[in-house]
Amino acid sequence: MKKKQTFIIEINDTQNGSWQGKIEWVQGKKGQSFRSVMELLRLVDSVVWEGQQDVHDGINP
Repeated sequence: MKKKQTFIIEINDTQNGSWQGKIEWVQGKKGQSFRSVMELLRLVDSVVWEGQQDVHDGINP
């Protein structure tokens, strides 16, 4: 099992049945806005599967 990752998720609004907000990756000291729950899940997934490497579709500084 890979080491645990911690995220802080801030939900700013809900439109069209989805969430909009910002996610911060604590270990990577990076954050990014998201426009839907699916985008949020893709960001988390990119960090979990890729570890601490910078990924093009992942969380950017």
